[in-house]
Amino acid sequence: MKFDAVDQALLRELQNDARQTNRELAAKTGVSPSTSLERVRLLRERGVITGYHAAVDLGAIGRPVQALISVRIRPPARPVIEGFREWAARLPEVIGLFVTSGAHDFLLHVAVPDVDGVYAFVIDRLTERREVADVQTTLAYEHVRARRIDPAGDDRPGRARPRP
Repeated sequence: MKFDAVDQALLRELQNDARQTNRELAAKTGVSPSTSLERVRLLRERGVITGYHAAVDLGAIGRPVQALISVRIRPPARPVIEGFREWAARLPEVIGLFVTSGAHDFLLHVAVPDVDGVYAFVIDRLTERREVADVQTTLAYEHVRARRIDPAGDDRPGRARPRP
């Protein structure tokens, strides 16, 4: 999918502040309000913009301790994997879930009140599932998030550049 400079500017500005008005967005990106409105509508229709979300401080809501938990499932059959994925995604402690390849099948990102909460999650929640064969837990000291994600361009590492 190609993104011109206007699309990139709109995405950058919306990621900085999705609550700004269309008029403010247009002014910051150097386009007319009607152009801004239409381009954002097209980005939503193309599935580039999937929603608008509030960023939440986990400490402020009583969940300052984060952990990454690798889980291996046995047997590694599609219904078992899908069942575990659906169950784990509904758990209130889980703030992110990756289905992975390699030694483990899942990487769960959890946020809980304290270290005892991590222990309780692993022992009381995960090990209650018969299909969980192995669990490895890593406490996260800090979680640095990308404030903005730009579209991939032709200048990505490993890609041949066009010759002049």
